[in-house]
Amino acid sequence: MRRQVDNSLLEMALIGYNAKLNEIVEKMTEIKRALAGEPAAAPAAGTPAKVAGPKGKRKLSAAGKQAIRAALQKRWAAYHAKTSSAKPAAKTAKKRTLSPAAKARLAANLAKARAAKANKRAAGAA
Repeated sequence: MRRQVDNSLLEMALIGYNAKLNEIVEKMTEIKRALAGEPAAAPAAGTPAKVAGPKGKRKLSAAGKQAIRAALQKRWAAYHAKTSSAKPAAKTAKKRTLSPAAKARLAANLAKARAAKANKRAAGAA
């Protein structure tokens, strides 16, 4: 299904692209003048004033970066000091071991379960 394109939309696009083309041509002439060593020419009286576009990327000074880094380190130090003191001392506790009687019970239950599984498999195959 083809979309119907409105002529006014195409005309507006053409106007926009022509404006961009004019800006590019102006920039190219400025660069050529700079390469030739000529002083930058003032804009002509007939040209419209430049419209403020989006601002460039903001730069952060070295002192600003250092202040942010110091504040971050201070926050992390406070966080780690708080969490390290809240940790339980469970790691130092002795590991539990099973008594020989408990081990024997578990082994007997495991043997019983394996025998039941083998009987079930044998009954299914027959």
